[in-house]
Amino acid sequence: MNGQSSPEAPSPLGHEPGNAITQHGFKITTRKLPILKAEPIERMTATLGIAPPEMIFGDNLASIEHLESGWSIEFNALHALDLVDKTGNSMLQVAHSTEWQSTREKKHEGITEVVKPFDWSYTTNYKGTERSASLRLRPSDIPIPLELLKRPDPIIFFDEVMLYEDEMADNGITVLSCKVRVMPARLLLLCRFFMRLDGVMVRIRDTRVYVEFDTRKVIREYTAREDRYEAIRQVRSYKRSAHCVRITNAMQKLAMRGRDVPAQLRDPNNLVDLLPIADKTLECVMLQ
Repeated sequence: MNGQSSPEAPSPLGHEPGNAITQHGFKITTRKLPILKAEPIERMTATLGIAPPEMIFGDNLASIEHLESGWSIEFNALHALDLVDKTGNSMLQVAHSTEWQSTREKKHEGITEVVKPFDWSYTTNYKGTERSASLRLRPSDIPIPLELLKRPDPIIFFDEVMLYEDEMADNGITVLSCKVRVMPARLLLLCRFFMRLDGVMVRIRDTRVYVEFDTRKVIREYTAREDRYEAIRQVRSYKRSAHCVRITNAMQKLAMRGRDVPAQLRDPNNLVDLLPIADKTLECVMLQ
């Protein structure tokens, strides 16, 4: 399940409190600690059944808790990684993987002896770990009110938390991180998975949690976007198809931003509005 629900399961993380602010009965907490050391990594590996990313911040978290109802949602690395495909069926291939595999197939009877059968891009559709005895986010058609978020309201709390990062054997990058900003009347948390596999694919999966303090309304929006690497990187000749027109428009947008395209491919903020949507869901809960 991508939006994990666990009213009883404890957080898998450490015990240090981190930074916290309480606003209108909602407690917002972030915790940022160093990369895990060898012993905690071994425990995490045993729990997950796969090797964790190169940089794993297993004690970090971002959470929102409604104190009166007991409802909460938390974002942490362990639960996110537990949703990574562990069968190898979703494993992406690097640009030179055919040559790489052939050199090893000559030495080994089966490539599975060399390549561990899991999605080494660490792609996850994690939407947070929801905890409550009764209240749950349910499917909805209520969107996040973007016009309210565009208001120049003062930001009374902001933080960014890294959950994990991996350079994919120097073939790109995969990152999962959270940002949270709290305004006087509302808050927005963004958990973003960004993966760029050079020569293969660019992928962004965003989970936004919006809270309106006065109404106690919580909206969760999940959006998955992805496209082929070359579709974003290269300018194609104009053809009478919507796909090629979109590619050309995307490159024009990147060029107009005044930076070289390779540099912009390293920044998900430059890519998120250029990638087509593959999946989108909306959920809502009223904490009455």
